[in-house]
Amino acid sequence: MYQPEIEKLPWPEQRKIDEPLYQAQIDYLLANSRFYQTKLREAGFDSAAKVGGLDDIAALPFTEKDELRATRSENEPIGTHFASSVDKLTRIFSTSGTTGLPSYVPLTPGDLDNWVTTSCRSYTAPGTQRGEVVISTYNAGPFVAGAALEAFNRLGFCHIPVGTGNTERLLAAIKLLRPRTLACTPSYALHLAEIGEQRDLDLPGSSIERIMVAGEPGGGEPAMRAKLEQGWGARVYEAMGLGDISVSLWGECEEQAGMHFSGRGFVHFELIDPSSGETVPIGEGATGELVLTHLRHQGAPLLRFRTRDHVMVWTEPCRCGRTSPRIRCIGRTDDMMIVRGVNVFPSAIREVVNRFAPDVSGVMSIRPSAKGVKQMPPLKVLVELAEHMADPGRLAERIEKDIRATLVVTTRIELVPNNTLPRSDYKSKLVDFSEAAAVLVED
Repeated sequence: MYQPEIEKLPWPEQRKIDEPLYQAQIDYLLANSRFYQTKLREAGFDSAAKVGGLDDIAALPFTEKDELRATRSENEPIGTHFASSVDKLTRIFSTSGTTGLPSYVPLTPGDLDNWVTTSCRSYTAPGTQRGEVVISTYNAGPFVAGAALEAFNRLGFCHIPVGTGNTERLLAAIKLLRPRTLACTPSYALHLAEIGEQRDLDLPGSSIERIMVAGEPGGGEPAMRAKLEQGWGARVYEAMGLGDISVSLWGECEEQAGMHFSGRGFVHFELIDPSSGETVPIGEGATGELVLTHLRHQGAPLLRFRTRDHVMVWTEPCRCGRTSPRIRCIGRTDDMMIVRGVNVFPSAIREVVNRFAPDVSGVMSIRPSAKGVKQMPPLKVLVELAEHMADPGRLAERIEKDIRATLVVTTRIELVPNNTLPRSDYKSKLVDFSEAAAVLVED
C-alpha cells in the first residue's frame, strides 16, 4: 500500500476527517467561486452555516457539466467556477473540445499533489513495486492522464511512455525492454491481443504480467476481462477517474473484487438514483450514479458534481486490508438507452455478447434506429465473428436469446466478418447513430 495508515483506516473514521475539510471547502467556495456564490444563493444557501455539514449535503443542488460549460467564454475560458488565479496555478489541462470550446482544468500545486497521491494509491493496489518497468499508451500532452502518469515517477517505476497510435513501437518495446506492466484502455488491450494472435507473437509468453486498464468501462466486465487475460496471459486490474474531479480516483487491488476508493481525504462521494436524484444509501450491492464533491481543491472545486457513471458498490471487507468501499462501473447514464421501457447500457450488451467467445471477436457496434435515448425493438447490433468462424450456424439467434433472457431487451443480431468493425488504440465506440432517423421515439 502507498499509505497504509490512511488506506487501512476504518471507513467510519473517514467521515470524521472529511467533515472539517468539507466545511473549509464550502467557506472557500463562498469566498472565491462566483459560480457557487450565485448557485448556492439562488438555492437559498447564502452562508456556510445554512449549507451545514456532510449530513446535510443532499439538500444542496447538483452541479451539471452543461452548467459549467455555459459559463465559459473567450474572456473566461475556464468558466466562473474558477476559484483561484493564474499566478497560483501549476498546470492547466484540457479536454478535446469536441462540443465547442475545450474544457480547461486548472490545478494549483496542492491540487496536483492531491491528484498524484490519489493515483499512487490506485496504482500500487495491483501489487506494483518500485523499480518495476511499466509501459503506457495514454497520451499525456494536454490531457489529465498526464497527472496520473506523474504517479509512476513518484512510485519509482521505470516508465516507458509510448502513447496512442504507436502499435509497432509498443510491440517492439515489449519484446526488447520486457516491461512487466502494461497501462492502456481495455479496447486497446483487446486490439493488441488480436494483433498478437494474427501474427503469432505469443503475447501470453511475453514479459507482461499485469494490465492496468482505465479510460472507459470494460476492464471489469467478466467476459471482457477473461478475454484479455487469456490473450495476454496476464491479470487485468481496473482504475477509473474523472477529469473534472481527479484522475485514478478508484483503483483495483490484487483481489480483483472491484475498484477501491483512492480519493479519501480529497473527495467525498455519494450515490443517487439517476432518474429521481434521490440519495441511495451506500451499502453492499447498492447501485446508482456517482456524485462527487471536492474536499481540498482550490483551482476549480466542484460541489455535488453528477458524473453520469452508473456503478455497483461493495462495502464488505476486502482481503487486501483496504477499508474503503469498492465499485464496478456498469455504464454511463448518458449512454443508456430505453427500449420499450427497459433501461439498457451498451456495456451490458457487450458483456452478454462476449459470453460467446471464442466464436466472436469481442468487437461489436450498436446501431440505433432513432436519435435519442428511447428506441423501438429490435435494437440492431453488429457482432463481429472470430477469425476461425466460417459457418456461424445459429449463433445470431443464440445471442439474441441470451440478451433477451439477461437484459429483457429484444435485439436483431447481424454477424459480420472478422476485422469488419473499427478498432481503437484508445477508447471504443459502442454506439453508432449513423443509421438513426432524425425522428425521436415518443413511446
